[in-house]
Amino acid sequence: MSNIYIQEPPTNGKVLIKTSAGDIDVELWSKEAPKACRNFVQLCMEGYYDGTIFHRVVPEFIIQGGDPTGTGSGGESIYGRPFKDEFHSRLRFNRRGLVAMANAGPHDNSSQFFFSLGRADELNNKHTIFGKIAGDTVYNMLRLAEVECDSDERPLNPHKVRSTEVLHSPFDDIIPRDLKKKKDHSKEEGKKSQSKATKNFSLLSFGEEAEEEEEMVTQVSQTMKGKSKSSHDLLKDDPLLSTVPAVDREKNKDGVEDSSEESDVEEQEGGDEGDADVEGMRERIANKLKKEKKEGMWPTTERDEPKMSRRYGYLIIIIIIIIITITTTIIVIIISISIIRICCLLEIFVSKMF
Repeated sequence: MSNIYIQEPPTNGKVLIKTSAGDIDVELWSKEAPKACRNFVQLCMEGYYDGTIFHRVVPEFIIQGGDPTGTGSGGESIYGRPFKDEFHSRLRFNRRGLVAMANAGPHDNSSQFFFSLGRADELNNKHTIFGKIAGDTVYNMLRLAEVECDSDERPLNPHKVRSTEVLHSPFDDIIPRDLKKKKDHSKEEGKKSQSKATKNFSLLSFGEEAEEEEEMVTQVSQTMKGKSKSSHDLLKDDPLLSTVPAVDREKNKDGVEDSSEESDVEEQEGGDEGDADVEGMRERIANKLKKEKKEGMWPTTERDEPKMSRRYGYLIIIIIIIIITITTTIIVIIISISIIRICCLLEIFVSKMF
């Protein structure tokens, strides 16, 4: 056992993990695994592991933690993405009390880590070893494994990380992030996105006019809510149109029309005026519809697009493809002929030399 400790390189850096099972001192191999140690030290400085559970316990194998979600599939590194593995020939899974990165595959390290409970040669060159448990605190680490687990290796009453403290940092340039402010800022942004958007017309130079137009639009939208507009509805607000019906021919209740001469004259005059109003209305409707079509209020269909231009475009593309294929074949033939000639000349030259 003493030979194992002699083979291991010296450590540089120390972190104290306060758990529900007791304090655990972790000494770091910051020279052999700088990325993993920097990630672990900064996350400890930021309190990233505070309140997290040891979500996986395999007796005589490992104790895994470091996932803020507690599911085993969460966690994020300080780099914002998974970082690469770091293997060293003098760091092997040959004893208990080693601290290594948990991953789902090669170069997939984030925030999760585990403690080794014994020799595990199958983990060599698969997981980055970046620290070891120092002194008698290894017995507190063993207490983490004294829990009942279900069939999925999840503890029924898991131990927690209460807090972490960096006793000696091997990296002087680490600037911890304020994760609490980050969370509060994300919550505020979520609340702002849920609130309704309001228009501030006071910032505009034409604010009063814009407010009046907005009020008119809201009134019209409320009055026309649930109604479909026709061409007559669009012309309803035209001041040039008369509100009198174009033709108003009423019959008496008994179904008998007035036969007096005055009524005939009035009917003729009213009929002439009604015909003139009908013709004027038709002209106005036609002009209104033309204007709307020009302004783009009606959607254009594919039938309106010229079909001949498409056909000409397809023909031009086919002709270009044919020209390219012909030129490439000619070039290939010329190159092959030149290669054959060169080979013949080389054979003649060689035969003359020897």
